[in-house]
Amino acid sequence: MSLSLSQIPVAILAGGLATRLRPLTEKIPKSLVPVAGRPFLAHQLELLHRRGIRRAVLCVGHLGEMIQREFGGEKSGVKLEYSFDSPKPLGTGGALKHALPLLGPEFFALYGDSYLPVELAPVAEFFQRSGRLGCMTVYRNEGRFDASNVVFRNGEIVVYDKKHRSPEMRHIDYGLSVFKAAALGNFPAGSPFDLAEVLAELVRQRQLAGYEVRERFYEIGSPAGLAELETLLQSKSS
Repeated sequence: MSLSLSQIPVAILAGGLATRLRPLTEKIPKSLVPVAGRPFLAHQLELLHRRGIRRAVLCVGHLGEMIQREFGGEKSGVKLEYSFDSPKPLGTGGALKHALPLLGPEFFALYGDSYLPVELAPVAEFFQRSGRLGCMTVYRNEGRFDASNVVFRNGEIVVYDKKHRSPEMRHIDYGLSVFKAAALGNFPAGSPFDLAEVLAELVRQRQLAGYEVRERFYEIGSPAGLAELETLLQSKSS
């Protein structure tokens, strides 16, 4: 059964410690870091709403209660639910597995520091037509904005590896994926694992579709990325 875009929730992985942004993140989580005068998550949710999303599950950990207090159960027309990490951090993959009861059969996943100006409906339609367990968006990066980590050839993700780079890697994981819940079936609940492990396993199983996007990504994971997004958002609001 194909779900309409408004029925597909987004998991926002917002549980990291954000060490690269310290001292900004010593007392607040990365999602609440101010960008162009407002918490980053406010910009992220507004963008998702403009793209047709109506429900988000925030996978939170360190200082996650602050996000819940600030944003409550709805913001910018997006209904919000919260999945809190266990006392032992579960990693990005483990956090997704933990949130499956809230996410349901099909969901987008993106990182809590990503600002991705891409249309979501074509990605969802492509994923559903593919019949695969997962879909990764990729961008022809050529090493510009971060280290490229994907070999994307003839519309297929041939290699995905964040640790072992090769000259063939001209694309990068854009930071937005779509999954069926079954994509996480082989990973044990309650154990820590990284989302990259899930994606690499799907590549091995030939169960990961690849959708190439043309719009570059923005992120606040580093001071330089934060400054760049600040400039972009301020220019849009002026």
